[in-house]
Amino acid sequence: MSIETILGELRNKIRYHNYRYHVLDDPDISDADYDKLFRELQKLESDHPDLITPDSPTQRVGAKPLSDFNSISHTVPMLSLDNGFSENDIIEFDARLQKLVNLDAPIEYITEPKFDGLAVELVYIDGVFSIGSTRGDGFIGEDVTQNLKTIKSVPLHLLDNLIPYPPRLEVRGEVILGITEFEELNKQRARSGEPLFANPRNAAAGSLRQLDARITASRPLDLFCHSAGQIEGHSFTTHTQFLDTIVKWGLKVNNLRKVCMGIQEVLDFYNHLLTIRDTLSYEIDGMVIKVNDLRMREKIGMKTRSPRWAIAYKFPAKQEVTQITDILSQVGRTGTLTPVAIMKPVRIGGVEVSRATLHNQDEIDRKDVRIGDWVLIQRAGDVIPDIVKVLTERRTGHERPYAIPDKCPICNSHVVRLPNEAAHRCTNISCPAQLKESIKHFASRGAMDIEGIGTKIVDQLVDTKLVSDYADLYFLSKAQWSGLDRLAEKSAENIMQALQKSKTIPLERFIYALGIRFVGEHVARLLAKRYKSLKTLKQATYDDLITIYEIGPQVAQSVVQFFNEKRNWTTIEKLLRAGVTFEETATGTDTALSGKTFVFTGTLLNYTRDEAKQLVEQLGAHAASSVSKHTDYLVAGESPGSKAEKAKELGVTILTEDQFISLLDSIQR
Repeated sequence: MSIETILGELRNKIRYHNYRYHVLDDPDISDADYDKLFRELQKLESDHPDLITPDSPTQRVGAKPLSDFNSISHTVPMLSLDNGFSENDIIEFDARLQKLVNLDAPIEYITEPKFDGLAVELVYIDGVFSIGSTRGDGFIGEDVTQNLKTIKSVPLHLLDNLIPYPPRLEVRGEVILGITEFEELNKQRARSGEPLFANPRNAAAGSLRQLDARITASRPLDLFCHSAGQIEGHSFTTHTQFLDTIVKWGLKVNNLRKVCMGIQEVLDFYNHLLTIRDTLSYEIDGMVIKVNDLRMREKIGMKTRSPRWAIAYKFPAKQEVTQITDILSQVGRTGTLTPVAIMKPVRIGGVEVSRATLHNQDEIDRKDVRIGDWVLIQRAGDVIPDIVKVLTERRTGHERPYAIPDKCPICNSHVVRLPNEAAHRCTNISCPAQLKESIKHFASRGAMDIEGIGTKIVDQLVDTKLVSDYADLYFLSKAQWSGLDRLAEKSAENIMQALQKSKTIPLERFIYALGIRFVGEHVARLLAKRYKSLKTLKQATYDDLITIYEIGPQVAQSVVQFFNEKRNWTTIEKLLRAGVTFEETATGTDTALSGKTFVFTGTLLNYTRDEAKQLVEQLGAHAASSVSKHTDYLVAGESPGSKAEKAKELGVTILTEDQFISLLDSIQR
């Protein structure tokens, strides 16, 4: 028997025992026997290093520390779920679906715990774990492949366990840290003088997003798989079938899942999960409800950011009583004054809470919140502190009403409330508070990514009047940087190097960095893709912007207002003088499809969905995920779903795959 064969059999044996231990929780050999097998593999690979494979069980840790995370585009967007907070929300969800599918019988749902962890995607190519990424903004995540490899419940190679695995499998899941493991990790950090993690979710996220995979490997992370991305060469009829199958391939799925016939069974199981919640070894904050039948899902369809066929039924937030000692108004980077309640510290769900946003004056008035009030507080969604109600029966008469001031608490400029808006805003665009927040946003990772410019540095830059806008960062000398408090000469050099590095940047990130109101990373990508250069974006009209799929009136108006403001363009020109350049997408030759919107439905025989989308985008068109009045063409493959029906209702041109190919041929001639 050759050494290659011996190594292959030994690796398969260890993978099988990893599967029994970490996925099935049912080992059939002792730890000592497992260790013996593992040492044998290590010895053979040490003797034959040229035969080590990336998916070997010995290769979970070993990569060099990264300098940064690369970006990964998700083949299929990782959409978020709508939330339900009451039984009535879930009953209404079921009623909407019943109406959409026109079904007399109850809908079959698959229900699973909603984990309080970090969403990730695993990509297996020919059975080998090849790419791992975070959810990110749903469209682009961070490459955390090496870190995910350290999690023992993540198989480096799938098992060919009765059912052959597909050539490409994208599976989504949640990385978690158990409660006991979280407590032990915090004890270790306390002993070493490190700051403690606030909760298991923060600990899991912080552990996975380490540039050194060896640190991740030292943390006992776990992963439960729950959803599919793209799967090539294999199809399923139900979500249950998908979950049962990926378990056979070696992936870990939570056992607290249940198929429920009708919404009443769903509600009963929710109450069961709520009852056992505190007995589990990991945190869950609700239950996920999905239509089980995959063909029915296609008929029900999607919204822009979430599927219609699924909902998260959140558990009631844990609540406590505390007293408001003060209310302050904070000024954000857009000038918005946000009232914040300062409270006597109280622990909710293991986290100490001492502040809660009151959102705006209307919310203060609606709840009649006063300084000195005793209030019932909860962490909304088990995350964000929220005042549920005022305990008026505990008032003594010494409580004081609060009104957002008419002068900015930072610069003493006038504060106004525009018609049809709930927010109060400072009118001074040079307000130091706005400037500080805009600089922090400009330098942030998703924007210009200028490492080293944090809150304390920004405070000094603004307070000492070294900068009047974020463009000034590029004009400061080394002496000015090193003259800042607690900034050594080496740190100053590092910041200047980071500034130099940031001068060449993709257009979409530059647009995001500008801090245009309502323009997040996704909208910035849409604008960069449509206009190709900053000059053409500056000239875009409201009527032009509003035609872009996923851009509404509010965003369009904000973009126009931003570029119409002379001071904003002056700042941009200053950035250009500093040497900032951005990668402008080549405009290319206009085609008859430029500006058109395509939607694809059903199964295409000659292309994958992604290939078809790339084809139309190369010709200047836009590929959307759902049909709307802005859709120009719907390409219908085999077994088209509800998108075809909606296209007919809206009068959208429907093409067969052959007609689509003919259209492409006519354009490309």
